[in-house]
Amino acid sequence: MPPDQPLDLWLRTALDAADAAARIHGEHLRRVGAGDARLKGRADFVSETDDAAQAAALEIIRRRHPDHLILAEEDDAPPELPDDDTPIWVVDPLDGTTNFLHGHPAHAASVAVAVEGRPVAGAVVSAPSGERWWARRGGGAWRNDRPIRVAAPGPMERALVGTGFPFKDMGNLDRFQDAVRRVLAGTSGIRRGGSAAMDLAYVADGRFDGFWEYRLSPWDFAAGVILIQEAGGVVERVEGGPPDLLPGSLLAGSSRALVDTLREWVA
Repeated sequence: MPPDQPLDLWLRTALDAADAAARIHGEHLRRVGAGDARLKGRADFVSETDDAAQAAALEIIRRRHPDHLILAEEDDAPPELPDDDTPIWVVDPLDGTTNFLHGHPAHAASVAVAVEGRPVAGAVVSAPSGERWWARRGGGAWRNDRPIRVAAPGPMERALVGTGFPFKDMGNLDRFQDAVRRVLAGTSGIRRGGSAAMDLAYVADGRFDGFWEYRLSPWDFAAGVILIQEAGGVVERVEGGPPDLLPGSLLAGSSRALVDTLREWVA
């Protein structure tokens, strides 16, 4: 694990890069719409805002850390994940592109840096709300200069849980619908915002008690993982075990007991 000084420098870079991307979001909001986007896959859009935000974020990372690797959503040829301790930056320049294109405020920039497959610093920045979440290993989790913690323990019937629809993989739809029935029956409700990065920040900030989704990319969750861990929560795969930097499921919650119960309902 790097000592505190490099982690502090990396966290500064993560924040600055996420801020730079979020500024692009603010400048383009309502100017770039759904009709301007390119289609990458089913219900998966990319716009000039994604491209400009990624360029702004990556310029900062490359200038400050030229020897590090970068895994970014809009890269045409992403690098292989390092098998040593080379730091790798994991960047989603605009998480919630569909929301953004329709003027919906649930979108954000997410920037994290990982070592040996584990996020060690990260930031999520929302231009519409003006909220900036960040964390680094051993330094706690923060929102706008205030420390944050996951929600206090409570009964499952009072829990509020976030999720994401399997809109890119309809093969998971039946499984998801079954899980929704069980979670709705056992909690106070489910919310789907359309930005996993913000949903995970909400878990870290105590706004959600838990979260699950069956398939996410590493740039969707890397910053959220370190936020939740440093805020005192638990993050794993739905199938069990810690998340790495490969695409897959994610299960998060404010406590071990909540995560284990949620897993019984959604696995």
